[in-house]
Amino acid sequence: MKLVIVSGLSGSGKTIALHTLEDAGYFCVDNLPVGLLSDFITSMKNNKPAIYDLLAVAVDARCNVQDMEHFENIVSEIKALDVEVEIIFLTSKIDKLLTRFNETRRKHPLSRKGLPLVEAIHLERSILKIISSNADLTIDTSELNVHDLRHIINNRILPDNSETMAILIQSFGFKHGLPADTDFMFDVRCLPNPHWEGHLRPYTGKDAPVIEYLESFPSVADMENSILDFMRHWIPCFEKEGRSYMTVSIGCTGGQHRSVYLTQKIASELQKTRSNVSLRHRECG
Repeated sequence: MKLVIVSGLSGSGKTIALHTLEDAGYFCVDNLPVGLLSDFITSMKNNKPAIYDLLAVAVDARCNVQDMEHFENIVSEIKALDVEVEIIFLTSKIDKLLTRFNETRRKHPLSRKGLPLVEAIHLERSILKIISSNADLTIDTSELNVHDLRHIINNRILPDNSETMAILIQSFGFKHGLPADTDFMFDVRCLPNPHWEGHLRPYTGKDAPVIEYLESFPSVADMENSILDFMRHWIPCFEKEGRSYMTVSIGCTGGQHRSVYLTQKIASELQKTRSNVSLRHRECG
């Protein structure tokens, strides 16, 4: 039996994540109090014949605070029942959350006692810290739409071969902010920048003119090989420790050329020997 615990900040996409899991065959329960998790799992295991082996529950900050303090112990109890547990935490930048609440005109679940929206978000983040610190996978949905989030859930949480670690290689631009959902970050701003070549500026690292330009510099190949050597050496070590997910972020200044090119190359090389490798370009789609 497998249990996926979905948690995160209100407005970050928990409902979308839960619906995606439900579409994939999971038995889903929304807003289950943390204190009832163990009883829920015991009940499902005692249901003979077992109808559902894949379970998903959404947990939010409306739970009893004392129950939340025992979250780690509750998860340990569930694992002792021979249940595989994965914790997914969704987060987002505060300005994005404010925009989403204003657009939908929905109330924040913690703002009922007159708390301003910003204070409610900070309180929620504090209450859920115990879950976020134990998350197997954190997804920052600040720049994601509904379809992007569904794609990430399908490719990372529902891989074809769950026996191997799911790896995401993503490009980003430093001038747009650091990615929150990353395990390893590589800065490639030291490489020649196609942005300063006027005829290359409109292209991205996926286009032939930029690829040809970057491949003319030995330093670009050296950077690619160094990152690949690091990952090939250390990925098996993390897998032995039971890690299910790894996110590797490669950044240049704008996230259009160098980081995109290297993300494409590195993901392509890893996909030759690994089944659960996906890629994402944060700035250029």
